[in-house]
Amino acid sequence: MRFLTALFAAACLTGSASAQNQPNIVLIVSDDQGWTDYGFMGHPYIRTPNLDKLAAQSSVFTRGYSVTSVCCPSLASILTGQYPHQTRICNNDPPKRGLPPKDLATDPTYAKDRERMIAKMGKLPTLPRLLAEKGYVSFQTGKWWQGNFATGGFTAGMSHGDAAKGGRHGDEGLTIGRKTMQPAFDFMDKATKDGKPFFVWYAPMLPHQPHNPPERLLAHYKDKTASEFERKYAGNVEWFDESCGQLLDYLAKAKLAENTLVVYVTDNGWIQDPHAAKFVRSKLSQYDAGHRTPMMVRWPGKVKPSKSEALASSVDIAPTLLAAVGVKADSAMAGVNLLDKAALKARPAIFGEDYAHDAVDIDKPASSLRYRWIIEGEWKLILPNAAVERNAEVELYHITADPHEKTNLAASDGERVAALTKKLDAAWKP
Repeated sequence: MRFLTALFAAACLTGSASAQNQPNIVLIVSDDQGWTDYGFMGHPYIRTPNLDKLAAQSSVFTRGYSVTSVCCPSLASILTGQYPHQTRICNNDPPKRGLPPKDLATDPTYAKDRERMIAKMGKLPTLPRLLAEKGYVSFQTGKWWQGNFATGGFTAGMSHGDAAKGGRHGDEGLTIGRKTMQPAFDFMDKATKDGKPFFVWYAPMLPHQPHNPPERLLAHYKDKTASEFERKYAGNVEWFDESCGQLLDYLAKAKLAENTLVVYVTDNGWIQDPHAAKFVRSKLSQYDAGHRTPMMVRWPGKVKPSKSEALASSVDIAPTLLAAVGVKADSAMAGVNLLDKAALKARPAIFGEDYAHDAVDIDKPASSLRYRWIIEGEWKLILPNAAVERNAEVELYHITADPHEKTNLAASDGERVAALTKKLDAAWKP
């Protein structure tokens, strides 16, 4: 296959990184994985030995959240440190306007709308673009919705983005993890030989469907559940974990691990339907099962392994990485530095927003907005957009006591609903 080429407290790190000893960066992004589906998060049978080991070596945020619950806008927020309403990348696909699937590939308006969606990324201050200021080279693998890898500022990558050749969400990049790890290894080899610090975006389409793990992994779940769909999903989670192990083993064998900052996050959550090849009450939803994710930061000698219940957000990743290498975060970035304990403590709440899978108006986020939410301490408020979700209720959950959001307390605690609504509107009122 032909691949395209082309701590402490963070306050003491900002601006202090040495240009001659910049840490390499590897960002691991899981695709469609439930927040409980790890050994270190307490799953009773899913095997994740490599991520368990990474967790033991990392600062782990067990209450991490992706700001939206579907792939494309979530990945854009991770890469830019901005919310979807800021990036204007809010949906997976353009408006279909009633066209049947067979006609979308040849419809010129649909193609132009896709190009307009992609063009938004080309104008944003992304991690690869900002890291380039410090001499970093960067490599895109896996899921990628923004056309060619260069649109995101990567200096090299796997995804060509040609819609006529299957360029919707990663094309050749989707072989990473499932078929090969070699392109990432080759890139890191070359960057090291060239004396360049590197940034690797490792975002395989795993454990994302198709849930078709190798039989040797599927066999581990033969007696764990009666559902073939849950077995296949579990096998895919372990397949993803195995690929992460290959990546981390490469860093160790190449003697790069000590000077490589590894960050982990999931793009959005997943609950496997035990009766069908689909998800339930998770992806594309307003609930924690669609957003919550463990987040990890490993930086040997700089970040002490620990577990934290501090609220963390996917928009925190970009400012965290930039601070670590001494690059000033862009003023539009909405997150905080995860390695700055004072900043984490001072942040009163985290926020999120969920949209329809397909855009209504690609320039107006509110047109497809379904829900906004805020988490403050132990409480989560979900506000529906009445213009889109006409029959939805306001939802309030004591999220630490009721993590699976079974008991809506909005009707009995109007004062808290009003206070949280005011804070949510201050963050963004469409």
